[in-house]
Amino acid sequence: MGKLLQHTKWTSWLALSVVLFTAGGNVMADPLQDFSGKPQNVKDFTAQGKWLVVMLWASDCHVCNVEARHYEQFYEQYKNKNASLLGISLDGQAKKVEAEKFIQRHAVTFPNLIGEPQAVAQWFVDLTGADWVGTPTFLIYNPKGELVIQQVGAVPVNMIEDFIRKQSLAAKTSGRHTDI
Repeated sequence: MGKLLQHTKWTSWLALSVVLFTAGGNVMADPLQDFSGKPQNVKDFTAQGKWLVVMLWASDCHVCNVEARHYEQFYEQYKNKNASLLGISLDGQAKKVEAEKFIQRHAVTFPNLIGEPQAVAQWFVDLTGADWVGTPTFLIYNPKGELVIQQVGAVPVNMIEDFIRKQSLAAKTSGRHTDI
């Protein structure tokens, strides 16, 4: 009985490993979809010659609601320049209607994806190695598609602009052009 239990546990772990890891040895694919239900991946939005700011949000997050208009302004200001924005709602299917109302209420035009809260939190942990704390949380990818920083909590837009400006300047002076 003990060997059967060990074998069952090992088989379950192996099956989980196959699900979580791709052939390339990467962690599981992004557990995300667009609001029409089509599976999406953050990588589809990175490495387009622009900085990508990813904002993980929830419709019932007070800070997310307060800051949404600032991020919409950021998106409008930089979308045709050197930066873009992607929102990821952690509302999941159970609160998809609330997430859609958030987008409408704040007149959000930047692209948004949605995922189940636990799956997105685990994706964040796997991606960054950091603990998941909550929303809002930000990820910033350089124009090459490399994750360069993550930050939990409200981040004023001017701090993101300064970060991108400084990183772009440092890349220019070192010969690693990362801005347009």
